Amino acid sequence: MIRPGSTLGILGGGQLGRMIAMAAAELGLRTHIYAPEENSPAFDVAAEYTIASYEDEAALVGFAKAVDVVTYEFENVPSETAATLSAHALLAPNAQALAVSQDRFLEKSFIAGLDIPVAPFAVFANEDELLEAVARIGRPAVLKTRRFGYDGKGQTMIRPETDPVTAWDALGRAPSILEGFVPFEREVSVIAARTASGGFAAYDLCANEHRNHILDTTRVPAGVSAGTEAQAVAIARAIADALDYVGVLAVEMFLVNDAQGERLVVNEIAPRVHNSGHWTLGGAVTSQFEQHVRAVCGWPLGATSRLGRVEMQNLIGHDVEAWERILAEPGAHLHLYGKAEARAGRKMGHVTRIFDESR
Repeated sequence: MIRPGSTLGILGGGQLGRMIAMAAAELGLRTHIYAPEENSPAFDVAAEYTIASYEDEAALVGFAKAVDVVTYEFENVPSETAATLSAHALLAPNAQALAVSQDRFLEKSFIAGLDIPVAPFAVFANEDELLEAVARIGRPAVLKTRRFGYDGKGQTMIRPETDPVTAWDALGRAPSILEGFVPFEREVSVIAARTASGGFAAYDLCANEHRNHILDTTRVPAGVSAGTEAQAVAIARAIADALDYVGVLAVEMFLVNDAQGERLVVNEIAPRVHNSGHWTLGGAVTSQFEQHVRAVCGWPLGATSRLGRVEMQNLIGHDVEAWERILAEPGAHLHLYGKAEARAGRKMGHVTRIFDESR
């Protein structure tokens, strides 16, 4: 167990690292941020920070020796970085969770191996195998790079009129997979936490709406049946247990409503605090950021109860210019990330609104 007064090391200096650091400070912990970018938003709220690349072994070792436990705010941590840190400090979540979530083929294979529904998928290594995969899976389908895809990047649709080889060329012929298109009603996600001793807690299922492939709005409750909600939480727990996971985990799913009834298909997992869990900051008894700190430090998990009907809206790009109006809005909780420049597609902050359940 990591005691209050200890130092939590955070890999990555973006808004997620910033909010983890703020939650840690409220629990009496110091934080040390490691990031390659100067002027990272998390630096403003941390006791210490290191500016160095993720390949700088000497800097990584010094960082690991200066903290009591290391966590991270993003999943694309190089495997060599994770190995170096693990040799000198406790790393949570573990390297296996990183490896599985970094590669879409490994991720889909892992989840399917737990008998959890995923979209049909195929891996390919050349043009002929790509065309065979399209013939087998059918159209429409989604061509995705195996690594480094987020907010709609690294993927493209294969429609009836699309030339698959040209589409792969547009992705730079990076190692990729083909996924069957899921005709979903909406996208939902579960934010859950697990401790090293197997303690588990999940927040209510939330419904997510995207704008230009970036999360725009999250609403809780998600408006699904009690059975579907229970199934979503069971899926999250099965994944967390299979990974021997420690920390907060997001499981993104498609809600399908067809002749088989209401059902869930897992899209992907994120081994970290997640944008769709921002509603918990002000909208739940324990925020996902505090919960993550509790989990990686070996502390009891907090209550996940909602404080009402909750809506979280991202402030993307110049949306942030409405900050003064939002501050004047009764019941609105504004969170700004300290980024100096608003750019198209850049997450600048979010606002959480809490409503009475009867409204």
